[in-house]
Amino acid sequence: MGLYIEAHIRADLDELWARTQDPARHQRWDLRFTEIDYLPRAAGEPQRFRYATRVLPFLTIAGTGVSAGEKERPDGTRTSALRFAAPHPLSLLAEGSGYWRYIPVAGGVRFLTGYDYRPRWGAFGTLADRLVLRPLMGWATAWSFDRLRLWLERGITPERARWNWFAEMTVRALAIAGCVIGLSRGPGPGTLSPTVAFLVPLLLVVALSLALVAPPLATTPAARRCLRTPPARIAAPRVLHTLEKQQ
Repeated sequence: MGLYIEAHIRADLDELWARTQDPARHQRWDLRFTEIDYLPRAAGEPQRFRYATRVLPFLTIAGTGVSAGEKERPDGTRTSALRFAAPHPLSLLAEGSGYWRYIPVAGGVRFLTGYDYRPRWGAFGTLADRLVLRPLMGWATAWSFDRLRLWLERGITPERARWNWFAEMTVRALAIAGCVIGLSRGPGPGTLSPTVAFLVPLLLVVALSLALVAPPLATTPAARRCLRTPPARIAAPRVLHTLEKQQ
């Protein structure tokens, strides 16, 4: 699979399953989707769904997919697999597939995903995907997984976590802007003693460094908390091969 994200979540397996398999709750924490709805299905058929992502205030990209899950496996793990497609001509992402795995471990669950997709628009789309979309999708998935973790572990709702992130990013941006302006202007000639004139730029550099590299607050979702490289070679689950390709 092209993208891999893993989070260790200290939560009950059933509760994690519920918040990821229920569309109403899934769309609350997953930054990649604005809407997720199950479509009617006959008994014994895979679950079909419709998803939509608001790219701009006036542009929403919609697609459809099919999913299947294995809730009771002999080894105690669970798996959910899906195939999806976005026929909208403005969607760079054409079609793809992926899976979620739920692996009980000491103190919680290893929740991981692997997925890949095919971009459209030919060579331009391939380049745009490599430079922009794929890194953005990886970041958004990891950020969303950490937002889910905060919801399960700390009771911080996805909506509150989003505002926590906005608030922290705003404070960091203001601090960076203030430091850059202070360093670019510098003290006026003769306005400060030599000692203070030396310390002020040094303190501004320290403050700038902290604003850039300091770890996020414990209540703020962060993609960096998730593993982005699989610890070993991982094959897609067999249930994925039972799902028909979406057009």
